[in-house]
Amino acid sequence: MTTHVLADTGVLTGRSLRHILRSPDTIITTAVTPIALMLLFVYVLGGAIRTGTDESYINYMLPGILLITVASGVAYTAYRLFLDLQGGIFERFQSMPIARSSVLWAHVLTSLVANLVSVAIVIGVAFLMGFRTGASVGAWLAVVGILVLFTLALTWLAVIAGLSAKTVDGASAFSYPLIFLPFISSAFAPTDSMPGPVAWFAENQPVTSIVNSIRDLFAQEPVGADIWIALAWLAAILVLAYAFAIAAYRRKIS
Repeated sequence: MTTHVLADTGVLTGRSLRHILRSPDTIITTAVTPIALMLLFVYVLGGAIRTGTDESYINYMLPGILLITVASGVAYTAYRLFLDLQGGIFERFQSMPIARSSVLWAHVLTSLVANLVSVAIVIGVAFLMGFRTGASVGAWLAVVGILVLFTLALTWLAVIAGLSAKTVDGASAFSYPLIFLPFISSAFAPTDSMPGPVAWFAENQPVTSIVNSIRDLFAQEPVGADIWIALAWLAAILVLAYAFAIAAYRRKIS
């Protein structure tokens, strides 16, 4: 049974990836907004922001930009899932001997691959703009692991949106709050520079612990409790989003 599910997921993931290869503008569009934000903050606004550290501003804000990249990219998962539903692809799959869960996992894995490519492009541009890190291989692997968990968690949220939306615009609109969330965190400025209620929210929402963990890993500094808080947030979001997505999928195909 497990082999059957894996094989079906592999075939359907290949189908989704081929669609992206035929239309690479998806990845390009996902990377354009974060790159534009990097240019804006580093060359226009960055000089006026005091981070309280000696590191360059691009080093400080890159973790937040990477999260925005993923948040932008998962919107396409909801969009593609919605189009598959409207196009009757799911009904055709139901008439075939295909594991039902493999349909969703194919979209999720496609999102993971596409978003990691977009993240790699953004990091490459960041290096051209002056980003530098002495992070070890282990630290880089930890950063990748955090980004993978973040992508999976947000993609399963995108699956819920894609299954529940009534229109194409509604399928992708859910990502707007996710893109905005890093701006109310430690991603671009220290939280202690914010007004009281805003600072409290920024310090206690998941993006801040994730950003702080990635920033410390890049800077070769001890990550402390932030990484455990980040992992706890990501695990909770992933489990809940997966459960709600599967429930929504079963209702949709029943």
